[in-house]
Amino acid sequence: METYTAMRHFADSWGLVFMFVVFVGVVLFMLRPGAKNAAAEAAQIPLKED
Repeated sequence: METYTAMRHFADSWGLVFMFVVFVGVVLFMLRPGAKNAAAEAAQIPLKED
């Protein structure tokens, strides 16, 4: 059970920090200046006719 306890402690501490950093990165990525055009283009993909 020693390995499980160590992994659980790591996930409780640094796992939360990692997920927060990923979340902030995604938010900043979506708020960059060129993201609006890319998002509008991606939103039109299902409506395109081949």
